Amino acid sequence: MLLAAITVLVAAVASVLGAPWWLWLLTVVVPALFAWLFVTVGRERIEVESDGQGGGTLYAGRARLPFEAISRSAVVPATAKQAAMGRQLDPEAFVVHRGYVPTMVIVVLDDPLDPTPYWLISTRDPEGLAAALPDNHYS
Repeated sequence: MLLAAITVLVAAVASVLGAPWWLWLLTVVVPALFAWLFVTVGRERIEVESDGQGGGTLYAGRARLPFEAISRSAVVPATAKQAAMGRQLDPEAFVVHRGYVPTMVIVVLDDPLDPTPYWLISTRDPEGLAAALPDNHYS
């Protein structure tokens, strides 16, 4: 909204001043590039695909994790997010973080071939995501 208002203001000033063609180009192209950047940076796909027989895949951004590699999962509440992303964060963890989303899910892995200990995923529905994932801790 603010970006659109600034674009209209710059276009109005440019028309009053009789601006050259390149200023008109900047008036259109730069806001469009910023809008595209904001949309693409803020859109990470978080999806759970189940095969209906206890198997499936978790997609987070461009990464995928088969259910067989998941040990357990848990909700990270907003009050614990700072600690999970700060001093408690393992450097080898896989993180899909969006700063404007207050809650996360931690997915602990059980794959001896993968050095990644866990995934931390920002999501607006942490309970729903955790419920959709298997709990293979006792299997």
